[in-house]
Amino acid sequence: QVQFVESGGGSVQPGGSLRLSCVASGFPFSTYAMSWYLQAPGKERELVASISTVAGITKYADSVKGRFTISRDNAKNTMYLQMNSLKPEDTAVYYCNLPPSSGRPYGDYWGQGTQVTVSS
Repeated sequence: QVQFVESGGGSVQPGGSLRLSCVASGFPFSTYAMSWYLQAPGKERELVASISTVAGITKYADSVKGRFTISRDNAKNTMYLQMNSLKPEDTAVYYCNLPPSSGRPYGDYWGQGTQVTVSS
């Protein structure tokens, strides 16, 4: 029943910006920390950023720190990833899900992701 629907990806030139959205359902969204992940071609999925529920604490992978901003709107069961100063290395499919520390108690379910392509 848990479901994640990612959107907002697209093609952009280096230095450009995108804002990704993730609509979650099937679990009490506001009571869980949430994360964004990426998967580049031929690579395993990796953690990009996480956001807490209570204290507003955020964490970022070193590769995106200072360029990406994670946020959430609990009233809409939605999480966002503002991506600025995009680089070709950011090209990947982006997914949202519970963070690894959650143990994913609702199951290891993933959405289709949203494709981000950065090229000139």
